[in-house]
Amino acid sequence: MSAISISVPRLAPRRGVMRVLSLLLFGFLLSACVVNGPLTRADAITDQDMNSRVLVMPMDVELQELTAGGELLPQAAWTATGRANVAQAISALMAERGDALVNYGGADSEGEIDAAHLQVVKLHGVVGGTIIAHSYIPALKLPTKDGKLDWTLGEQAAALRDSYDADYALFVFFRDSFSTGGRAAVVFFGALLGVHVQGGLQIGFASLVDLRSGDVVWFNRLFSQAGDLRKPDMAHDATKTLLKDLPL
Repeated sequence: MSAISISVPRLAPRRGVMRVLSLLLFGFLLSACVVNGPLTRADAITDQDMNSRVLVMPMDVELQELTAGGELLPQAAWTATGRANVAQAISALMAERGDALVNYGGADSEGEIDAAHLQVVKLHGVVGGTIIAHSYIPALKLPTKDGKLDWTLGEQAAALRDSYDADYALFVFFRDSFSTGGRAAVVFFGALLGVHVQGGLQIGFASLVDLRSGDVVWFNRLFSQAGDLRKPDMAHDATKTLLKDLPL
């Protein structure tokens, strides 16, 4: 298959999501029993879907510096590098699988994203964090969901089907933070005193959304206290882990 180019539109930084997911990770690590692996909506994907067209949505990727005081500072240059590395990794991984990809904005896109579609990407960030909280942490499970992957991005996502003649959309979210020297010192001395101080984190999740309905039909997450999206090989490994068992 010929090489696939994925455009990487710029997305506005949202530090609040990272803070929430950091707290979720802390609870995730403290939990004695957690659900592992990707989630798939039962009977959502059939054998007929194996040759479906997949729209790769603009990636929600941001790299940040974690200061001694715990403030997350977005780093534009790091983010641009990380986003490009993740885009390249997705292109390579999906080409290996033989999936038919649809590039958001078309091959000549200059990285702009429609305002309505940007809201869908942001919504995915919120819904993804909610899925992690209520599907992977037993103490937060919702009885009404009964353990099912029962989440949707709604009609706005479904509208993408007509615009791009695609069957599914792949949404990818990454936050990668790196401790300053001051933060590393705080982590070190906190450990000496028996106090947990969070250092840099790599958090990611991905969703496959059925564009006929807007429903999330597959979801996976990644939490790591290592990794570096600024490095192509490490970005490839993180993306490969995140997209493991993608059912198309």
